[in-house]
Amino acid sequence: MVEELLDRGAAKVYATARSPHTPPDRRIVPLALDVTNDHSVAEAAQAATGVSIVVNNAGIALNTPVLDAPLADIRAELETNLFGIIRVSRAFAPILARHPSSSLVNVLSVLSWLAFGKGYEISKAAAWSATNSMRVRLRDQGTVVTALHVAYMDTDMTARLDVPKADPRDIARQTADAIATGQFEVLADQTTRTVKSRLSDELTTLYQQLAAA
Repeated sequence: MVEELLDRGAAKVYATARSPHTPPDRRIVPLALDVTNDHSVAEAAQAATGVSIVVNNAGIALNTPVLDAPLADIRAELETNLFGIIRVSRAFAPILARHPSSSLVNVLSVLSWLAFGKGYEISKAAAWSATNSMRVRLRDQGTVVTALHVAYMDTDMTARLDVPKADPRDIARQTADAIATGQFEVLADQTTRTVKSRLSDELTTLYQQLAAA
């Protein structure tokens, strides 16, 4: 995403991580950020006071079966995947309001709408709801809130999974297009589009095991 924004003419991009490294491009500014820490988020907002685009991309998946996993692990997923988005959005909303138009992108998932029994899906479903609330709330200040829904991407999180995966560069291009055109939602692959199209169907359409005699 950083590279895509630079390719499209961004003068400066803050690349955040809990332990940032020195990037090769002077237009990339490394910035320490732990989205689970109020103080860290506040410091990031104080350092990046000129941004007009914020991308909430932090996420964790801890393999947490809803009825078996320690609640602490499920809370950890919520802390990053839901409350992390809320913390960053709260901190940067006033900064985005300084621009005539601005963009907030929340990286969600096809699992915002489809559950396999894990805490990860709970966190993404809650983040989808929070994104809808932010979209309505920030509309009047000229901030477009975009939800990026995607299935498997070829990232560190999915490295051990032997499944078809989307190219992150393609996802970044779609996201940058959405920012440029003010889209509210990106359905980044066929799996995501199919699941979204079936949300108004009977539950047995998505959960065929419920239809078993």
